Amino acid sequence: MSSLRKKIDQLKKPFNKGEKLEKFAPAFNAFDTFLFVPNHTTKKGAHIRDAVDLKRTMITVVIALLPALIYGIYNAGYQHLSQLGEAFTTMDAFAHGAWKVLPMVAVSYIVGLGVEFIFAIYRGHEVNEGFLVTGLLIPMIMPVDIPLWMVAVSVAFAVLIGKEAFGGTGMNILNPALTARAFAFFAYPTYMSGNKVWVSDASTVDAVSGETILGTLAAGKEVAYDSWTMFSGAIPGSIAETSTLWILVGAAILILTGVGSWRIMAGGLIGGAFMAFLFNLWGANSLMTFPWIEQLLVGGFAFGLVFMATDPVSAAQTLKGKWIYGILIGIFSIMIRVFNPAYPEGVMLAILLMNVFAPTIDHYVIQANVKRRKKRLSATTAKSV
Repeated sequence: MSSLRKKIDQLKKPFNKGEKLEKFAPAFNAFDTFLFVPNHTTKKGAHIRDAVDLKRTMITVVIALLPALIYGIYNAGYQHLSQLGEAFTTMDAFAHGAWKVLPMVAVSYIVGLGVEFIFAIYRGHEVNEGFLVTGLLIPMIMPVDIPLWMVAVSVAFAVLIGKEAFGGTGMNILNPALTARAFAFFAYPTYMSGNKVWVSDASTVDAVSGETILGTLAAGKEVAYDSWTMFSGAIPGSIAETSTLWILVGAAILILTGVGSWRIMAGGLIGGAFMAFLFNLWGANSLMTFPWIEQLLVGGFAFGLVFMATDPVSAAQTLKGKWIYGILIGIFSIMIRVFNPAYPEGVMLAILLMNVFAPTIDHYVIQANVKRRKKRLSATTAKSV
């Protein structure tokens, strides 16, 4: 590693202050700090001594995403090959899935990091690390058959409007990955809400067999999958959102490392289960009668709750606020599913809605704490007098 460090230091000289490539130093430093921990510390203001920086935190999230991504690659191939009625192996499914998914990941990173580098060079600051996660999340929540140019436009919109317009990483009020998904949904609705886009090479697959479970329920049809299949994820859907099993593995990594908030996850689970159970009692349509436990297994509910709702920038920050924030996401996710048959997947809109209200939730939680402490102080003062 020492030889690599010396080599990087040699390459870095033209990018140092006063040198001819100084303007492009943020781009070079991005590669440097990706390999090595930065060798500088804060000199003023409040700071925390810790061995983990933002880049390492983001890499932890990427590691947590890998189980769902790897299964999503397999499932993309499985859904396509199984519906062709031909014999195939696990490696065949992985090969086809990789052929469809990896180009989407590449496009996401190339376009997103390209925009990030341009802004870093223009503004003269270091490249933000947040896109390490966002660049992977965006293709993971897209349909497998969405054209690559739509992925590129959605990524550019998310970085420009959802992030850089607010000042970059740590300043955005909306989750950038969900901003990309929302843009794609409203800009290209036929590609995002159709029956066939959830299975690759849709022209070879029957429309009915390519429907998601929520799409089937919204159309008033019966679901052909059992609970275990829904939980394991061998169903049509966005690339990495189908397997609750592997999403839970990622959730365990986030919770054990302290990167993801278990309060938000638990709150969302409670809110979603409660609302789904109430709709089961009502039972006015297929989405309402769908068993409440299975409501939590399908669509993007689990993925959104674990990897989107827990975004430390756009989520609530106070402990009590995290519970409120999570519970409301769960409630609104199921409500949007049930009351909007044209758009049965509601977790995206629920999280974006609560992103907007997260600061308000924290404000009232803090004010309640202040009032409670003032009341306690007044009572203590009165007793002493």
